[in-house]
Amino acid sequence: MTPRRHDIGLYAPAGFTVAPEALERAVARLRAMGHRVTVDPTCHTRWQRFAAADDERLAAVMRMADDPGVELAIAVRGGYGWTRLLERLDFARIAQSGTRWLGHSDFTAFQLAALAHADLVTFAGPMAAYDFGAAQPSAFTLEHCFGVLDAPTHVVACALDGPDLDCAGMLWGGNLAMVAHLAGTPHLPAVDGGILFLEDIGEQPYRVERMLCQLRMAGVLDRQRAILLGTFNGYEPGANDNGYDLAAAVEYVRASCGVPVYTGLPFGHCPDKLTLPVGGHCALAVRGGAGRLVLSGYVKPRS
Repeated sequence: MTPRRHDIGLYAPAGFTVAPEALERAVARLRAMGHRVTVDPTCHTRWQRFAAADDERLAAVMRMADDPGVELAIAVRGGYGWTRLLERLDFARIAQSGTRWLGHSDFTAFQLAALAHADLVTFAGPMAAYDFGAAQPSAFTLEHCFGVLDAPTHVVACALDGPDLDCAGMLWGGNLAMVAHLAGTPHLPAVDGGILFLEDIGEQPYRVERMLCQLRMAGVLDRQRAILLGTFNGYEPGANDNGYDLAAAVEYVRASCGVPVYTGLPFGHCPDKLTLPVGGHCALAVRGGAGRLVLSGYVKPRS
């Protein structure tokens, strides 16, 4: 399927652009696909570990929301920075704009806060530098990204390790560290009967387990219908692990949690990733390790 033309804005709401050549590839590739691309000045600046000072990054977010020529805002990369903006963002204005928002990693903080404060559906998926700007972009990622963005429903088939199940609910989640980080704050949406998806990078298995335990003890996990775990990578086994690994951590969480936990969701800091509507609807079916997700409820007209 050829994706329809999108008016895309690239901006840097968190970390600075580490690889300018990747940004250049992303712009060229998106334009070659027929999209109109606007590049915010924050994509080319650096302040400390951020793309720009907080005021300027905040202004960049609002430029994406207020520009009638930007229909889809794609973060250049994650890193860290959204947390410093959450209490200053005008979520009502952002939601009213009708701009669609795409990214992952640190972007999860914005997604969850937007859902909590404005019931705004955003998209967990590829970012400009890592994904669209890759030397060899993933056909899987591009297919699923525009498959979601260009249609009111999208069906995903993937292998999921866990029990047979049929359920449905709000799809939400993202980066585990960001979800755990917002627990106990007004920026974490209170989702009951949802389907929670999680991923992370650079976190040792015991830290993954600890964050999942935090969410369980905070009452978040047991309020869901299912938990989908994506990719957890970018770490090396520790000298003290003695056979304890990510699989052991997952088994512990499965045993202590009253909700089905699945592994294998193709999402995270990896080349092949789905695009998932945070705040959208998901009908999940698992049979003999074969999973099927029907995504819907994420199309809202631009005002």
